Amino acid sequence: MRLAVNIDHVATLREARQAREPEPISAAILAELGGAEGITVHLRADRRHIKGRDVDLLRQTISIKLNIEMAATTEMIRMARQATPDQVTLVHERPQEVTTTGGLDVVLQAAVLKDVVRQLHDAGIRVSLFIDADLDQVRKSSWVGADAVEISTGSYADAKPSDRSRQLARVADAARLAKRHELDVLAGHGLTYVNVRPIAGVPEIVELNIGHSIVSRSVLVGMERATRDMVALLRP
Repeated sequence: MRLAVNIDHVATLREARQAREPEPISAAILAELGGAEGITVHLRADRRHIKGRDVDLLRQTISIKLNIEMAATTEMIRMARQATPDQVTLVHERPQEVTTTGGLDVVLQAAVLKDVVRQLHDAGIRVSLFIDADLDQVRKSSWVGADAVEISTGSYADAKPSDRSRQLARVADAARLAKRHELDVLAGHGLTYVNVRPIAGVPEIVELNIGHSIVSRSVLVGMERATRDMVALLRP
């Protein structure tokens, strides 16, 4: 099970004072030292945290996978083609949202997304789609040509104890179908040190994207230690 650390909220802290620190690049390097196999950043239209310069410096600095989350807009496609990350994850982005809420509607936007996937593939960039644990969304993700899907674990993370098993089963069902369609299966959203183990136990999932929980712990114990603690939980 691979871990990709989302460092957006390191940049959020920097932007709270519009200062030069903390430096997201330093956090990425420490996460790599802690055992992360990927770094994820969400380059939003409003640049509320991660900036273009952060993406450029990450591309030059880290030796592990760089994954950029972004909306499927003309501006973002152009920036991705210039930055050439290892992977782009297309997400549904709403103005003023605190964090990504809900997956892409690939069924509704299939024609547009198929063209976006083609443009990114032409630039040599792998494409993942952030989707809800819905079987129709999985099938259509395969149809548009994506290399991977990242299944949202938000409903699982937010579920009441009485509903958590059902939400876990939905994630597992979507993961199995994605694997049958020869998609790499990733997952993330709302995962913490407390709730991550059942998701990590889904055999089809090969990578988790986790940000807020790791960054929160890093404030107390440091990024390298916080990453190591999460990596340890992902081991069988």
